[in-house]
Amino acid sequence: MVAIDRVEAVIIDVPTIRPHVLAMATMRVQTALLVIVTRSDGVQGVGEANTISGLTYGDESTQSMKVNIDAYLGPLLIGADADNINGAMARLDGAAVGNRFAKCALETALYDASARAMGAPISSLFGGRRREALSMAWVLASGDTAKDIDEGQQMLDTKRHRIFKLKIGLKSVAEDCAHVAAIAEALGRGAEIRVDVNQHWTRRQAQDGCARLQDVGVTLVEQPLKGSDHVGARALMERFDLAIMADEALSGPLSAYDLARTASADVFALKIAQSGGLRAAKEVAAIAEVADIALYGGTMLEGPVGSLASAQLFATLPALEWDTELFAPLLLTENVAQEALVYEDYELKLPTGPGLGVAMDWDKIDALAQDGQPKITRVGA
Repeated sequence: MVAIDRVEAVIIDVPTIRPHVLAMATMRVQTALLVIVTRSDGVQGVGEANTISGLTYGDESTQSMKVNIDAYLGPLLIGADADNINGAMARLDGAAVGNRFAKCALETALYDASARAMGAPISSLFGGRRREALSMAWVLASGDTAKDIDEGQQMLDTKRHRIFKLKIGLKSVAEDCAHVAAIAEALGRGAEIRVDVNQHWTRRQAQDGCARLQDVGVTLVEQPLKGSDHVGARALMERFDLAIMADEALSGPLSAYDLARTASADVFALKIAQSGGLRAAKEVAAIAEVADIALYGGTMLEGPVGSLASAQLFATLPALEWDTELFAPLLLTENVAQEALVYEDYELKLPTGPGLGVAMDWDKIDALAQDGQPKITRVGA
């Protein structure tokens, strides 16, 4: 048996290329958790879990994830069969409630290591790929209309993105919708415009906002209401032609089933961390398929590790009707992988190498690590 020998977690800080303005926070640095699992055969796997500006998004932060992995979750895995990922994760689930993001990082590292040992991509462990590239949206979130227009036009000119999601909810409904309308008009018919409200509208605001947005050609509104407001979401679906997407309302298969049962989402924003890991995300996708709910491949603004883990899974799914948004490596100023991810012709091209498909730049990870953390153990060093 190949056993799990060591589990390490490191927090890194990666600056963004510009401020990323959301309804709940403005990001200038992405603080990410990387988890490294080392097996008794010397193979290492890497996972990632991020939140958005600490605890403003959910009940985990990178700091809490590291503490819980170091003190509880990591030690539980030592000595376990490194290739029995179901068994390893069952051990964690039996001993620790919740901790979806932390468990996702650990599970990703286990899949990465197992696939690397096999010489195959992670996608092969989920039945193999149906596609070798993923159509990719870009999020316009500078907070400035003119800057967003310039940024969007540059993306169109370079054929990097033609689907744009706009972050709104911080200003009044009228101001936000005027901002969206100006961008939609400037970018023209060659661009598709969607918005994300991050739960910041009341029911009345959502009725007003969706009417305004539909009039200017917006095709999708992500989480306009509180995630718990299924009745309000269903009312929006019944009144408007634009799609209503669930994001924060999703926390794994049980929540996906509840949304399907109550018919309160047109689209699921599928995220591996929010689902609780790759296996759970695939279960969410299966629920969406049987309930005739469309899928959108979402992100927690992960760097190359989390983005490629998501891409490896998304490439195996029967359909991604609303494409994906694994754009965050382009938002970050530093790359912790040795190879740059390939974004061209409006798509992310999946790498063909084993595991995640890229090798880690351990020197870069050490340089970006927050002060006081020990360096990652390098096999053979």
